[in-house]
Amino acid sequence: MRTPHIRRLAIALAVTTAATITAGGVGTAVATSATTGTSSVASAKSARSVVEAARAAAFAHAAATGVSKDDTLTATDTLIDPDGKQHVRFVRAHKGLPVLGGDLVVHLDAKSAYLDVTRATRKQVAVTAKTPKLTAEQAKAKAASVAKGDAGSAELVVDARAGRTTLAYQIKVTGSKTTEAGGARTVVVDAATGAVLSNAPVNDQFVSPQLKAKLRQRGEKVAPLTGATASSGAAAAASPAKPFNPPKSAGIPSLGTGNSLFVGKVQLNTLKTGSSSYLLKDASRGNTETRDAGGREIVQFSQGKPFTSTNNTFGNSALSSRQTAAVDAQFGVASTLDFYKKVLGRNGIKNDGVGARAMVHFGTNVGNAFWYSDCGCMLYGDGDGQTFTKPLVVLDVTGHELSHGVVDATANLQPTRVDANDNQFGEAGSLNESLADIFGSAVEFQTNNPNNPPNYLMGEKLGLAQTFLRRLDKPSLDTLEGTVDYWSPASYDTEVHAGSGVSSHAYYLLAEGSGKKTIGQVTYDSPTYDGSTVTGIGRDKATQIFYRALSRYMVSTTDFHDARTATLKAATDLYGANSVEYKTVDKAWAAVNVTTANTPKH
Repeated sequence: MRTPHIRRLAIALAVTTAATITAGGVGTAVATSATTGTSSVASAKSARSVVEAARAAAFAHAAATGVSKDDTLTATDTLIDPDGKQHVRFVRAHKGLPVLGGDLVVHLDAKSAYLDVTRATRKQVAVTAKTPKLTAEQAKAKAASVAKGDAGSAELVVDARAGRTTLAYQIKVTGSKTTEAGGARTVVVDAATGAVLSNAPVNDQFVSPQLKAKLRQRGEKVAPLTGATASSGAAAAASPAKPFNPPKSAGIPSLGTGNSLFVGKVQLNTLKTGSSSYLLKDASRGNTETRDAGGREIVQFSQGKPFTSTNNTFGNSALSSRQTAAVDAQFGVASTLDFYKKVLGRNGIKNDGVGARAMVHFGTNVGNAFWYSDCGCMLYGDGDGQTFTKPLVVLDVTGHELSHGVVDATANLQPTRVDANDNQFGEAGSLNESLADIFGSAVEFQTNNPNNPPNYLMGEKLGLAQTFLRRLDKPSLDTLEGTVDYWSPASYDTEVHAGSGVSSHAYYLLAEGSGKKTIGQVTYDSPTYDGSTVTGIGRDKATQIFYRALSRYMVSTTDFHDARTATLKAATDLYGANSVEYKTVDKAWAAVNVTTANTPKH
């Protein structure tokens, strides 16, 4: 489950071309894909000139962009397509105050002329006064009280979410007793009334509070299905494919062996640091590394203990070795990075070439896995001893959680609200969960490990009585979370895992089509809301379309109807407005009851 990072207002994304722009914290990425390739036109563009042109266009077209003379725009991502089309993502400050929910993407043509804008708020951002009635200390006290932890500094912001424009304080609270494993929370307090506008955990947790409560209510123990499973006939994937260009790193790159819980015996890139000393660290993937948290709830990677070996072999396929869970974690992180690099042309979670990191054996009696953005780390507990009995180091769990990191670094999709039990609600949050499932499933297909056969199921190796957690073909078969197949007006305030079925189902229909079919070892039977028949365009094209929509045409408030528009724009870019692909995107969304005709009025 993803948790919102509302406090983080600028993502310093970075650079996959030779041009590095430090002013404004902007990086540039040349857009590539399996279908479009790389263009010398795109490579030659100046990132600075593109950002300046986009910023100027935003102010020149203020009626469309909603930008005013009191606003300042800071670029967080710049994408230049092979045909020269440009997309610059901005966060906003109003009268010098950061704006929550004020993000926008400005789209330019190859000559840097304004084309369009994608904006998070449809209202003009304006506050009449910058003087709060509450003091910073009062706001900190309120935040510490509701989050039951230690409040950091209070920052004045403008909260433009949920249709409001409110002067507020934003406070990070650490050591929260209301958050699993004592994590941090971000609390936003109305600077005039002291009302709590939002109170959200910082960590991204895979197992939601609602799911845990349901499992406890049923008395169900979850024992993940370790060891080999029947192969789907695919060739063994000994190690994740095609490494990144290696940065400088201490040690000599080597090839080691890992004995995992879930994916069998695999090859892992390691570093030889002595005559008989090897480190579980992958220099070819941005120094991706897994460490041992030692049963402590630590979120600083430097405090973790490195995994070393004298014979370049790690783990024994059993929990008797502390290294075994590390093998699954390292393999899962590397496989996810490879999926994004090879399939989508994305160089790392933040597209900056930096690897992701992992810490296993996190905390005591922690039955969860987390993505922690501040650390750039996956954190894996060993199980809570009651419901979850093994570490959640399953491949699609890692792919799902790291994909939340990708969403964080692009559209930063946010839930509408978070309840007192940390359950999240709203369409943008549901879309976030859906994209994590979509790309997490795609990681399995790309990795093609015979002990973890790829499929459109999520969490099928967790050992649930349901035999999976969620599925993309007919989401309502997930009765644990009450996932829905189709959009309805109730989706606006549906719990995000339940609501995720709408866009996950649309993706499956786009990729594979409707009706009954067997893919690998799994039989699917995908229905449609309108009784239509949808013929899929293939998983590769569907994945390209959804990723392009995320990275260029989605913002923090994107709902399902906005996502339909975003994927139609992406299909137009890639295949043309009269293409079969475009028409199938339209049919897939109609098949889950998302149409132009039933678009809500904002």
